[in-house]
Amino acid sequence: MHAWPASEVPALPGTGRDLRIHDTATGGLVTLDPGPVARIYVCGITPYDATHLGHAATYNAFDLVQRVWLDTKRQVHYVQNVTDVDDPLLERAVRDGQDWTELAERETALFREDMTALRMLPPAHYIGAVEAIPGIVPLVERLRDAGAAYELDGDIYFSVESDPHFGEVSNYDADVMRALSAERGGDPDRPGKKNPLDPMLWMAPREGEPSWDGGSLGRGRPGWHIECVAIALDHLGMGFDVQGGGSDLAFPHHEMGASHAQVLTGEHPFAKAYVHAGMVALHGEKMSKSKGNLVFVSTLRREGVDPAAIRLALLSHHYRADWEWTDAVLQEAVDRLARWRAAVSRPDGPSADVLVEEIRDALANDLDAPAALAAVDRWADRQQTDGGTDEGAPGLVSRAVDALLGVAL
Repeated sequence: MHAWPASEVPALPGTGRDLRIHDTATGGLVTLDPGPVARIYVCGITPYDATHLGHAATYNAFDLVQRVWLDTKRQVHYVQNVTDVDDPLLERAVRDGQDWTELAERETALFREDMTALRMLPPAHYIGAVEAIPGIVPLVERLRDAGAAYELDGDIYFSVESDPHFGEVSNYDADVMRALSAERGGDPDRPGKKNPLDPMLWMAPREGEPSWDGGSLGRGRPGWHIECVAIALDHLGMGFDVQGGGSDLAFPHHEMGASHAQVLTGEHPFAKAYVHAGMVALHGEKMSKSKGNLVFVSTLRREGVDPAAIRLALLSHHYRADWEWTDAVLQEAVDRLARWRAAVSRPDGPSADVLVEEIRDALANDLDAPAALAAVDRWADRQQTDGGTDEGAPGLVSRAVDALLGVAL
Protein backbone atom coordinates (compact mmCIF):
# COMPACT_ATOMS: atom_id res chain seq x y z
CA MET A 1 0.00 0.00 0.00
CA HIS A 2 1.35 3.42 -0.92
CA ALA A 3 1.15 6.63 1.10
CA TRP A 4 0.56 10.14 -0.23
CA PRO A 5 3.13 12.57 -1.72
CA ALA A 6 5.26 14.63 0.61
CA SER A 7 5.23 18.41 0.58
CA GLU A 8 8.66 20.03 0.81
CA VAL A 9 9.67 21.16 4.29
CA PRO A 10 11.65 24.41 4.07
CA ALA A 11 14.99 24.62 5.87
CA LEU A 12 15.27 27.20 8.62
CA PRO A 13 18.30 28.90 10.14
CA GLY A 14 19.48 27.45 13.43
CA THR A 15 18.30 24.26 15.09
CA GLY A 16 15.08 23.32 16.81
CA ARG A 17 14.52 22.17 20.38
CA ASP A 18 14.16 18.67 21.78
CA LEU A 19 10.52 17.84 22.32
CA ARG A 20 8.90 17.60 25.76
CA ILE A 21 5.58 15.83 25.42
CA HIS A 22 2.88 14.31 27.61
CA ASP A 23 3.26 10.56 28.10
CA THR A 24 0.03 8.80 29.02
CA ALA A 25 1.90 5.95 30.72
CA THR A 26 3.70 8.19 33.22
CA GLY A 27 1.04 10.87 33.34
CA GLY A 28 3.52 13.70 32.85
CA LEU A 29 5.84 15.44 30.44
CA VAL A 30 8.89 13.57 29.19
CA THR A 31 11.76 14.88 27.12
CA LEU A 32 12.21 12.73 24.05
CA ASP A 33 15.80 12.09 23.07
CA PRO A 34 15.74 10.06 19.87
CA GLY A 35 18.93 9.08 18.13
CA PRO A 36 19.76 10.40 14.67
CA VAL A 37 16.61 8.66 13.40
CA ALA A 38 13.42 9.29 15.40
CA ARG A 39 10.84 6.47 15.25
CA ILE A 40 7.09 6.98 15.45
CA TYR A 41 4.07 4.75 14.89
CA VAL A 42 0.62 6.30 14.51
CA CYS A 43 -2.49 4.15 14.30
CA GLY A 44 -4.35 4.69 11.06
CA ILE A 45 -7.94 4.61 9.90
CA THR A 46 -10.45 1.85 9.42
CA PRO A 47 -11.53 2.94 5.93
CA TYR A 48 -15.29 2.61 5.95
CA ASP A 49 -15.98 6.34 5.75
CA ALA A 50 -14.26 9.58 4.85
CA THR A 51 -11.73 11.49 6.95
CA HIS A 52 -13.53 13.52 9.58
CA LEU A 53 -12.08 16.37 11.63
CA GLY A 54 -11.40 14.11 14.60
CA HIS A 55 -9.07 12.08 12.39
CA ALA A 56 -7.51 15.23 10.98
CA ALA A 57 -6.83 16.65 14.44
CA THR A 58 -5.05 13.46 15.50
CA TYR A 59 -2.84 13.24 12.41
CA ASN A 60 -2.12 16.96 12.66
CA ALA A 61 -0.73 16.44 16.17
CA PHE A 62 1.72 13.78 15.04
CA ASP A 63 2.62 15.75 11.95
CA LEU A 64 3.81 18.45 14.37
CA VAL A 65 5.92 15.86 16.20
CA GLN A 66 7.65 15.03 12.93
CA ARG A 67 8.20 18.68 12.07
CA VAL A 68 9.78 19.38 15.47
CA TRP A 69 12.13 16.43 14.98
CA LEU A 70 13.02 17.46 11.42
CA ASP A 71 13.86 20.93 12.74
CA THR A 72 16.42 19.31 15.07
CA LYS A 73 18.11 17.92 11.92
CA ARG A 74 17.01 14.35 12.67
CA GLN A 75 15.58 11.93 10.19
CA VAL A 76 12.11 10.61 10.99
CA HIS A 77 11.00 7.04 10.43
CA TYR A 78 7.22 7.23 10.50
CA VAL A 79 4.96 4.18 10.17
CA GLN A 80 1.17 4.15 9.89
CA ASN A 81 -1.28 1.30 9.33
CA VAL A 82 -4.65 0.98 7.65
CA THR A 83 -7.10 -1.46 9.27
CA ASP A 84 -8.49 -2.54 5.91
CA VAL A 85 -10.36 -5.55 7.29
CA ASP A 86 -12.41 -5.21 10.48
CA ASP A 87 -15.97 -5.62 11.71
CA PRO A 88 -17.10 -2.00 11.10
CA LEU A 89 -15.78 -2.09 7.53
CA LEU A 90 -17.49 -5.39 6.76
CA GLU A 91 -20.74 -4.23 8.37
CA ARG A 92 -20.75 -0.99 6.34
CA ALA A 93 -20.09 -2.92 3.12
CA VAL A 94 -23.05 -5.22 3.82
CA ARG A 95 -25.28 -2.29 4.73
CA ASP A 96 -24.47 -0.45 1.52
CA GLY A 97 -24.38 -3.54 -0.73
CA GLN A 98 -20.73 -2.96 -1.63
CA ASP A 99 -17.71 -5.18 -1.97
CA TRP A 100 -15.67 -4.59 1.20
CA THR A 101 -12.38 -4.37 -0.68
CA GLU A 102 -13.73 -1.70 -3.01
CA LEU A 103 -15.08 0.28 -0.06
CA ALA A 104 -11.72 0.11 1.71
CA GLU A 105 -9.78 1.12 -1.40
CA ARG A 106 -12.08 4.06 -2.16
CA GLU A 107 -12.01 5.49 1.36
CA THR A 108 -8.25 4.96 1.71
CA ALA A 109 -7.74 6.88 -1.54
CA LEU A 110 -9.90 9.72 -0.23
CA PHE A 111 -7.92 9.72 3.02
CA ARG A 112 -4.72 10.14 1.01
CA GLU A 113 -6.24 13.08 -0.85
CA ASP A 114 -7.25 14.74 2.42
CA MET A 115 -3.81 14.22 3.95
CA THR A 116 -2.15 15.67 0.85
CA ALA A 117 -4.43 18.72 0.92
CA LEU A 118 -3.71 19.29 4.62
CA ARG A 119 0.06 18.97 4.02
CA MET A 120 0.46 16.09 6.46
CA LEU A 121 3.88 14.49 6.04
CA PRO A 122 3.44 10.92 4.79
CA PRO A 123 4.71 7.81 6.56
CA ALA A 124 7.74 6.00 5.22
CA HIS A 125 5.71 2.79 5.50
CA TYR A 126 1.94 2.74 5.01
CA ILE A 127 0.79 -0.80 5.68
CA GLY A 128 -2.63 -2.41 5.41
CA ALA A 129 -3.79 -5.11 7.81
CA VAL A 130 -4.40 -7.52 4.95
CA GLU A 131 -0.89 -7.22 3.57
CA ALA A 132 0.48 -7.66 7.12
CA ILE A 133 -1.23 -11.03 7.67
CA PRO A 134 1.84 -13.11 6.66
CA GLY A 135 3.74 -11.40 9.47
CA ILE A 136 0.89 -11.58 11.96
CA VAL A 137 0.34 -15.35 11.84
CA PRO A 138 3.77 -16.35 13.19
CA LEU A 139 3.45 -13.86 16.05
CA VAL A 140 0.14 -15.39 17.14
CA GLU A 141 1.68 -18.86 16.86
CA ARG A 142 4.58 -17.77 19.05
CA LEU A 143 2.24 -16.35 21.69
CA ARG A 144 0.19 -19.55 21.68
CA ASP A 145 3.25 -21.79 21.86
CA ALA A 146 4.60 -19.71 24.78
CA GLY A 147 1.38 -20.22 26.72
CA ALA A 148 0.39 -16.57 26.40
CA ALA A 149 -2.58 -17.35 24.14
CA TYR A 150 -5.34 -19.93 24.11
CA GLU A 151 -8.11 -21.24 21.87
CA LEU A 152 -11.81 -20.73 22.46
CA ASP A 153 -14.19 -22.26 19.91
CA GLY A 154 -11.62 -21.83 17.17
CA ASP A 155 -10.71 -18.25 18.07
CA ILE A 156 -7.33 -17.44 19.62
CA TYR A 157 -7.18 -15.08 22.60
CA PHE A 158 -4.25 -13.35 24.29
CA SER A 159 -3.96 -13.77 28.05
CA VAL A 160 -3.41 -10.33 29.57
CA GLU A 161 -2.09 -11.99 32.72
CA SER A 162 0.95 -13.19 30.74
CA ASP A 163 2.35 -9.64 30.75
CA PRO A 164 3.46 -8.34 34.17
CA HIS A 165 3.34 -4.80 32.74
CA PHE A 166 -0.29 -5.00 31.61
CA GLY A 167 -2.14 -1.84 32.65
CA GLU A 168 0.89 0.46 32.65
CA VAL A 169 -0.07 2.33 29.46
CA SER A 170 -3.56 3.52 30.40
CA ASN A 171 -3.33 3.10 34.19
CA TYR A 172 -7.05 2.32 34.33
CA ASP A 173 -8.53 0.04 36.97
CA ALA A 174 -10.22 -3.25 36.07
CA ASP A 175 -13.75 -1.87 36.12
CA VAL A 176 -12.93 0.96 33.74
CA MET A 177 -11.02 -1.43 31.48
CA ARG A 178 -13.96 -3.80 31.32
CA ALA A 179 -16.38 -1.01 30.43
CA LEU A 180 -14.07 0.38 27.76
CA SER A 181 -13.42 -3.08 26.35
CA ALA A 182 -17.15 -3.57 25.78
CA GLU A 183 -17.46 -0.10 24.27
CA ARG A 184 -14.40 -0.31 22.00
CA GLY A 185 -14.58 -3.62 20.18
CA GLY A 186 -13.83 -6.15 22.92
CA ASP A 187 -16.03 -8.97 24.18
CA PRO A 188 -15.57 -9.04 27.99
CA ASP A 189 -18.81 -10.97 28.53
CA ARG A 190 -17.97 -13.91 26.27
CA PRO A 191 -18.19 -17.16 28.26
CA GLY A 192 -15.06 -19.29 28.48
CA LYS A 193 -12.44 -16.53 28.45
CA LYS A 194 -9.75 -16.80 31.12
CA ASN A 195 -10.01 -13.08 31.82
CA PRO A 196 -12.83 -10.84 30.57
CA LEU A 197 -10.23 -8.40 29.23
CA ASP A 198 -8.40 -10.95 27.07
CA PRO A 199 -8.41 -9.66 23.46
CA MET A 200 -8.75 -11.71 20.32
CA LEU A 201 -5.61 -12.42 18.34
CA TRP A 202 -7.07 -14.55 15.55
CA MET A 203 -10.72 -14.90 14.60
CA ALA A 204 -11.91 -18.16 13.08
CA PRO A 205 -13.96 -17.80 9.85
CA ARG A 206 -17.46 -16.37 10.09
CA GLU A 207 -20.05 -17.09 7.44
CA GLY A 208 -19.98 -14.56 4.65
CA GLU A 209 -16.78 -12.90 5.89
CA PRO A 210 -13.27 -13.03 4.40
CA SER A 211 -10.60 -15.28 5.87
CA TRP A 212 -6.96 -16.12 5.18
CA ASP A 213 -4.60 -19.02 5.67
CA GLY A 214 -3.40 -18.90 9.27
CA GLY A 215 -0.98 -21.84 9.17
CA SER A 216 -1.39 -23.87 12.34
CA LEU A 217 -4.03 -21.39 13.52
CA GLY A 218 -6.40 -22.43 10.77
CA ARG A 219 -8.16 -20.02 8.44
CA GLY A 220 -9.33 -16.71 9.86
CA ARG A 221 -8.38 -13.06 10.18
CA PRO A 222 -6.32 -11.07 12.70
CA GLY A 223 -7.51 -9.21 15.74
CA TRP A 224 -7.13 -5.47 15.86
CA HIS A 225 -4.21 -5.07 18.27
CA ILE A 226 -1.83 -7.69 16.90
CA GLU A 227 -2.05 -5.99 13.50
CA CYS A 228 -0.29 -2.86 14.72
CA VAL A 229 2.20 -4.87 16.78
CA ALA A 230 3.32 -6.90 13.77
CA ILE A 231 3.74 -3.80 11.62
CA ALA A 232 5.55 -1.80 14.31
CA LEU A 233 7.94 -4.60 15.24
CA ASP A 234 8.72 -5.26 11.59
CA HIS A 235 9.44 -1.66 10.66
CA LEU A 236 10.51 0.01 13.92
CA GLY A 237 11.47 -2.65 16.44
CA MET A 238 10.98 -2.43 20.20
CA GLY A 239 11.50 0.75 22.15
CA PHE A 240 10.58 3.17 19.40
CA ASP A 241 10.10 6.78 20.42
CA VAL A 242 6.37 7.53 20.14
CA GLN A 243 3.22 5.44 19.87
CA GLY A 244 0.51 7.86 18.81
CA GLY A 245 -3.22 8.02 18.28
CA GLY A 246 -6.42 9.45 19.64
CA SER A 247 -7.11 9.32 23.37
CA ASP A 248 -9.71 6.61 22.77
CA LEU A 249 -6.88 4.27 21.73
CA ALA A 250 -5.07 4.30 25.07
CA PHE A 251 -7.31 1.41 26.09
CA PRO A 252 -7.71 -1.16 24.82
CA HIS A 253 -5.68 -0.72 21.65
CA HIS A 254 -2.37 0.64 22.90
CA GLU A 255 -2.54 -1.22 26.19
CA MET A 256 -3.07 -4.56 24.46
CA GLY A 257 -0.52 -3.85 21.75
CA ALA A 258 2.15 -3.08 24.31
CA SER A 259 1.44 -6.33 26.15
CA HIS A 260 1.52 -8.39 22.96
CA ALA A 261 4.91 -6.95 22.01
CA GLN A 262 6.40 -7.20 25.49
CA VAL A 263 5.48 -10.87 25.85
CA LEU A 264 6.72 -11.63 22.33
CA THR A 265 10.11 -10.01 22.84
CA GLY A 266 10.67 -10.18 26.58
CA GLU A 267 11.55 -6.48 26.41
CA HIS A 268 9.89 -3.42 27.96
CA PRO A 269 8.60 -0.92 26.98
CA PHE A 270 7.08 -1.31 23.55
CA ALA A 271 7.28 2.48 23.06
CA LYS A 272 9.17 5.11 25.03
CA ALA A 273 6.17 7.45 25.09
CA TYR A 274 2.46 6.96 24.51
CA VAL A 275 1.02 10.18 23.14
CA HIS A 276 -2.70 10.73 22.73
CA ALA A 277 -4.68 13.48 21.03
CA GLY A 278 -7.97 14.80 22.35
CA MET A 279 -11.40 14.30 20.84
CA VAL A 280 -13.26 16.72 18.58
CA ALA A 281 -16.97 17.18 19.22
CA LEU A 282 -19.91 18.40 17.16
CA HIS A 283 -23.17 19.52 18.77
CA GLY A 284 -21.93 18.49 22.21
CA GLU A 285 -20.86 14.93 21.36
CA LYS A 286 -17.57 13.43 20.24
CA MET A 287 -17.40 13.05 16.46
CA SER A 288 -18.00 9.38 15.86
CA LYS A 289 -18.80 7.26 12.84
CA SER A 290 -21.21 5.25 14.96
CA LYS A 291 -23.10 8.42 15.91
CA GLY A 292 -22.90 9.98 12.46
CA ASN A 293 -22.14 13.48 13.82
CA LEU A 294 -19.24 14.09 11.49
CA VAL A 295 -17.70 16.96 9.58
CA PHE A 296 -15.61 15.59 6.72
CA VAL A 297 -12.42 17.19 5.42
CA SER A 298 -13.40 16.28 1.88
CA THR A 299 -16.79 17.97 2.27
CA LEU A 300 -15.18 21.19 3.49
CA ARG A 301 -12.77 21.08 0.57
CA ARG A 302 -15.62 20.60 -1.92
CA GLU A 303 -17.35 23.60 -0.35
CA GLY A 304 -14.30 25.68 -1.21
CA VAL A 305 -12.69 25.92 2.23
CA ASP A 306 -8.93 26.41 1.92
CA PRO A 307 -7.16 23.36 3.46
CA ALA A 308 -4.73 25.79 5.10
CA ALA A 309 -7.67 27.29 7.01
CA ILE A 310 -8.79 23.81 8.10
CA ARG A 311 -5.30 23.17 9.39
CA LEU A 312 -5.21 26.49 11.23
CA ALA A 313 -8.52 25.62 12.87
CA LEU A 314 -6.99 22.38 14.13
CA LEU A 315 -3.85 24.15 15.31
CA SER A 316 -5.86 26.68 17.31
CA HIS A 317 -6.58 23.99 19.94
CA HIS A 318 -3.98 22.18 22.01
CA TYR A 319 -3.59 18.65 20.70
CA ARG A 320 -4.51 17.06 24.05
CA ALA A 321 -7.64 19.15 24.54
CA ASP A 322 -11.16 17.96 23.82
CA TRP A 323 -12.89 20.69 21.84
CA GLU A 324 -15.90 21.38 19.66
CA TRP A 325 -15.99 22.21 15.97
CA THR A 326 -18.19 25.19 15.15
CA ASP A 327 -18.64 27.61 12.29
CA ALA A 328 -16.97 30.24 14.46
CA VAL A 329 -13.83 28.10 14.82
CA LEU A 330 -13.57 27.82 11.05
CA GLN A 331 -14.27 31.51 10.45
CA GLU A 332 -11.56 32.51 12.93
CA ALA A 333 -9.10 30.32 11.01
CA VAL A 334 -10.16 31.78 7.65
CA ASP A 335 -9.64 35.30 9.00
CA ARG A 336 -6.28 34.41 10.53
CA LEU A 337 -5.06 32.90 7.26
CA ALA A 338 -6.03 36.06 5.39
CA ARG A 339 -4.18 38.28 7.93
CA TRP A 340 -1.05 36.15 7.76
CA ARG A 341 -1.02 36.03 3.98
CA ALA A 342 -1.46 39.78 3.78
CA ALA A 343 1.39 40.27 6.24
CA VAL A 344 3.89 38.10 4.34
CA SER A 345 2.91 39.58 0.97
CA ARG A 346 4.70 42.85 1.77
CA PRO A 347 8.29 43.32 0.57
CA ASP A 348 9.68 43.84 4.08
CA GLY A 349 8.61 43.83 7.71
CA PRO A 350 9.64 43.52 11.35
CA SER A 351 12.52 41.16 12.07
CA ALA A 352 11.33 37.54 12.28
CA ASP A 353 14.32 35.94 14.03
CA VAL A 354 12.67 36.09 17.46
CA LEU A 355 9.40 34.79 16.01
CA VAL A 356 11.08 31.64 14.68
CA GLU A 357 12.47 30.90 18.14
CA GLU A 358 9.08 31.57 19.73
CA ILE A 359 7.43 29.03 17.43
CA ARG A 360 10.16 26.51 18.20
CA ASP A 361 9.83 27.04 21.95
CA ALA A 362 6.05 26.70 21.82
CA LEU A 363 6.07 23.45 19.86
CA ALA A 364 8.87 21.93 21.93
CA ASN A 365 6.68 22.55 24.99
CA ASP A 366 4.18 19.71 24.47
CA LEU A 367 3.23 20.88 20.98
CA ASP A 368 1.68 24.14 22.16
CA ALA A 369 0.40 25.13 18.74
CA PRO A 370 -1.99 27.82 20.08
CA ALA A 371 1.02 29.63 21.58
CA ALA A 372 2.81 29.36 18.24
CA LEU A 373 -0.20 30.84 16.43
CA ALA A 374 -0.32 33.69 18.94
CA ALA A 375 3.34 34.47 18.23
CA VAL A 376 2.67 34.69 14.49
CA ASP A 377 -0.40 36.85 15.20
CA ARG A 378 1.79 39.32 17.12
CA TRP A 379 4.24 39.54 14.23
CA ALA A 380 1.40 40.08 11.74
CA ASP A 381 -0.07 42.80 13.99
CA ARG A 382 3.30 44.57 14.13
CA GLN A 383 3.55 44.30 10.37
CA GLN A 384 0.14 45.95 9.99
CA THR A 385 0.66 48.76 12.53
CA ASP A 386 4.37 49.53 12.37
CA GLY A 387 5.83 47.71 9.38
CA GLY A 388 9.58 47.22 9.26
CA THR A 389 12.65 47.38 7.10
CA ASP A 390 13.86 43.77 7.13
CA GLU A 391 13.52 42.61 3.53
CA GLY A 392 13.95 38.95 4.48
CA ALA A 393 11.39 38.89 7.28
CA PRO A 394 8.20 38.04 5.36
CA GLY A 395 9.95 35.20 3.55
CA LEU A 396 11.36 33.81 6.79
CA VAL A 397 7.93 33.94 8.44
CA SER A 398 6.40 32.15 5.49
CA ARG A 399 9.06 29.42 5.57
CA ALA A 400 8.80 29.01 9.35
CA VAL A 401 5.01 28.71 9.30
CA ASP A 402 5.28 26.14 6.52
CA ALA A 403 8.15 24.13 8.04
CA LEU A 404 6.93 24.07 11.65
CA LEU A 405 3.16 24.39 11.39
CA GLY A 406 2.53 22.88 7.95
CA VAL A 407 0.61 25.93 6.70
CA ALA A 408 1.50 27.26 3.25
CA LEU A 409 1.24 31.04 3.02
